[in-house]
Amino acid sequence: MMEHIRIKAGPRAAEQVTMPIKMRGENVSVFYGAKQALYEVDLDVAERQVTALIGPSGCGKSTFLRTLNRMNDTIDNCRVAGKITLDGEDIYDRDLDVVELRARVGMVFQKPNPFPKSIFENIAYGPKIHGLARNKTDLEEIVATSLKRAGLFNEVKDRLHEPGTGLSGGQQQRLCIARAIAVSPEVILMDEPCSALDPIATATVEELIDELKQNFTIVIVTHSMQQAARVSQTTAMFHLGRIVEVGPTEKMFSNPDDKRTQDYITGRFG
Repeated sequence: MMEHIRIKAGPRAAEQVTMPIKMRGENVSVFYGAKQALYEVDLDVAERQVTALIGPSGCGKSTFLRTLNRMNDTIDNCRVAGKITLDGEDIYDRDLDVVELRARVGMVFQKPNPFPKSIFENIAYGPKIHGLARNKTDLEEIVATSLKRAGLFNEVKDRLHEPGTGLSGGQQQRLCIARAIAVSPEVILMDEPCSALDPIATATVEELIDELKQNFTIVIVTHSMQQAARVSQTTAMFHLGRIVEVGPTEKMFSNPDDKRTQDYITGRFG
C-alpha cells in the first residue's frame, strides 16, 4: 500500500493535501572512512512536490541528496547505512540495477556540465543507451519534447547540431535539465542548480522547476533561502549532519519550531 505525507497548502497553509511518498530515507547515516557525515536522517519526499534541503555549508544536505541515486557509490571509502526506498523498494538492495536507478532518479549538478557534443547529442545520449527510441524519428521527438519541457527549444531549434558548450550558462543548465528528463525519470535531484547563474537565468530555472513538479518529484539543495521559499512545498533543515526540522515550507519560514532553523533563516549563522 502506498504511504502518504500530509502537506499544508493554500495561502495561509490552513488546508491540508495528502501526497503519496515517492522516496523515503530511514535512519540514514553516511561515513567517509572513519568520518561520519550524516547521522540517522529520516526524511519523506512527497510525490510531484519540490522538497528543499537547506542548512549551512558542510551540514550534510548534498551528501544526503547523493544517497538518493547512489552517487556516493562512486566515492572511495564511502559507506551508507540505514534504508532508502523509491516507491517502497530498497534502492541499496544488492540485486538492484544502479544504471536503471539513475535513469529513474536523475541529477542536475551545481555547475552546468554539458557533454562536449552537439545540443542534439547531449539530449539523445541517454535515450540511446537506455533503448528508449526505436528509430531516428523517435529520437528526434524525445529531443524536441525534452527541450520544450526545459523551456529551451525555441532558443536552440535552429542550432541543434552546434556544441552544447557554446550556450550561455543559464542555457547550459536548462540543457542539463533537458538531458536529465530525456530518459523519463520519476525524480530529479538538483544540487545548487542556480549557484553559478545570474539572477535572470536563475528566475528562468525557478519557473521551470515550478512547471516540472507537475510531472516529476524534485529534491533541491539550495543555499538561497529566498529560492527555497519560492520553489518548494516542503523544507528540511540540516545542521551538523542531522535534520533538525522538516515541515511545510510556509511554516518553516514563518514560524519554525527549532531555534537553529530560525537563526539560520534570519542569517544569524551559516
